[in-house]
Amino acid sequence: MFNTQIAKAKINLCLHVTGQNTDGYHLLDSLVVFADCGDELTFKRNQNLEIILDGRFSEDLNSIPISENIIFNAAKVLDLSKGAEIFLRKNLPVSAGIGGSADAAATLRGLSQLWNTSLPIDNGLALGADVPVCIKSTNQRMQGIGEILSDIEFLPKLSAVLVNSGDKVSTSTIFKILKSKANKNIFSLPNKKLTFFETIHFLSKLRNDLELPAIEIVPSIRKVLDSLNDCGSNLSRMSGSGGTCFGLFQSFELAQKAAGEISLQNPNWWVRPVVLG
Repeated sequence: MFNTQIAKAKINLCLHVTGQNTDGYHLLDSLVVFADCGDELTFKRNQNLEIILDGRFSEDLNSIPISENIIFNAAKVLDLSKGAEIFLRKNLPVSAGIGGSADAAATLRGLSQLWNTSLPIDNGLALGADVPVCIKSTNQRMQGIGEILSDIEFLPKLSAVLVNSGDKVSTSTIFKILKSKANKNIFSLPNKKLTFFETIHFLSKLRNDLELPAIEIVPSIRKVLDSLNDCGSNLSRMSGSGGTCFGLFQSFELAQKAAGEISLQNPNWWVRPVVLG
């Protein structure tokens, strides 16, 4: 018996940091969508828990201690007494803000199905703020510390280019240097389906509060954003805590063309044209 889960790349179209609770957790308000690309995880019955790595970015995970491996920790949350072979094809860059929580969520979904057990009552929130939204992997507004989710239906399908320079970004460090942790939330959302340009207009009024502190630590993020703008992106922004950035384009053909140009100029970057939503 086995099952396969796709850990779709998670993209924060905006990320407002609106406060910090008494436990130290940051309060967020974010619009989250998912790309049509991701890591692939296959789960099979096994006597012991074994994680097998493959794919373009698998080597980057080999240096991470097992205690810090989010797939291992997700399995531990469910039931570490049971065994499974977990085969991960790591297609998304590591420490890039788009794949770790998605892998954890896919692990929870896959093992709960394999072991015929329920998902954790917090939907993986203890593993990270983004895990519950990745369990759903549909367009969501994420609030609180990641536990408040609501469906959003006003967004059209969006053509985009995802770009990561390969420079690792530390989420905890970025939050430490964030100057203001009590910023305005998103307020109300549109009550009708938007066109592409209406979406650009709406999103342009929002922001990612972590973008500037991330650029302060990892200056190459600014270069990534500039490259997207130079290729005609209608809106370019860092996703989540970085360092992956996205650019929105009016059509997938334009996104493909831009991705080709960016890849040609920066052959060591990870560049992917995608559809969001």
